[in-house]
Amino acid sequence: MTRRVLVVGGGVAGLATARALRSSGIHDVTVVERRSGAPEPGLGLNLPGNAVRALGALGVAEEVLAAGVPVRRREYRTDRGRLLFAVDEAAFWSGVAPSVCVRPGRLLDALGAGQPVRRGVGVVRVAGDASGAEAELEDGTREPADLVVGADGVRSVVRDAVAPTAGRASVMTATSWRFVVPDPGVACWTAWTGGGRALLLVPVGPGEVYGYASSSRGGSTGSGLDWLAAAFARFPEPARLAVEAACAPGATRYRSTVTEVRAATWHRDRVLVLGDAAHATGPVWAQGAAGALEDALVLAEELAAEDDWVRACAAWERRRRPRVAHVQATTDRMSRLAALPDVLARPLAPLAGPRAFRAAYGPLRAAP
Repeated sequence: MTRRVLVVGGGVAGLATARALRSSGIHDVTVVERRSGAPEPGLGLNLPGNAVRALGALGVAEEVLAAGVPVRRREYRTDRGRLLFAVDEAAFWSGVAPSVCVRPGRLLDALGAGQPVRRGVGVVRVAGDASGAEAELEDGTREPADLVVGADGVRSVVRDAVAPTAGRASVMTATSWRFVVPDPGVACWTAWTGGGRALLLVPVGPGEVYGYASSSRGGSTGSGLDWLAAAFARFPEPARLAVEAACAPGATRYRSTVTEVRAATWHRDRVLVLGDAAHATGPVWAQGAAGALEDALVLAEELAAEDDWVRACAAWERRRRPRVAHVQATTDRMSRLAALPDVLARPLAPLAGPRAFRAAYGPLRAAP
């Protein structure tokens, strides 16, 4: 039986879903994306071992690994540069897959190779029941399908047909600054924290690093560059130099809200949301892309194995809920730890930090 799937969203979640479905034998898949033009290079994306394993199942891991920089070691430091603890990430993910930091555009290129995407096509509403679904496009036309998959991010239009949900600010920070700048001498994944501020720098390509700057106590990063420049002015040299470069005219930088989504259900009849549209979570453990990739693979398995796609969607959600709930819970716990006053957090960090890392990632070593 030939059945049609409409995927709304041409980002990581949407392209991974289309690729997984076609690999499982479901070939009538249409991807629509509201943005026109080819994807931009983007800033940086940290992909832990479980994300790269999922990319392997999708047939693109080698290409993505070649395009990025391996993440072999993590260092957590104070705002004066003192090492609190380090993690041998390569050893931890041994037997699963290596971690990597890559430009998002390179990941999209790998996932989208050979897959047509109808760009410049916005969806205004979606409806469905047990017999089918339909999306209304911005031009007034309607697209029928046997299943509509919302892979359209935290501001998902498709989610309105499933479980209308207002996003909430991340527990750790309401907003963040992200940027890519020349490498100031960062040897590995390195995070500095202190005074309610956090800065992460990760090598992302030859001679360049990806940076993520935020509050660590639930506040905002301010609306202008003045906050960014002042917040890290007394941090150690690599961190300070990176922020100075990010504040310079013409630098590649972006400020955004950090929104989480906690939806009561992820599907209704033949309409389903996945990835950030279903369960966006603060980037503490870098599981946004990983969760979307795993969602796509599991959904393809369930749809291929079950003639009744309403039951297949329910089975998919039952499989994915516990893993996502684990990521959300460990994200909240780490956010609360980061919010402690420095005088309390720093003595705890050498023991609590590695323990939190193992608690968060340990269950993710198993396949979804």
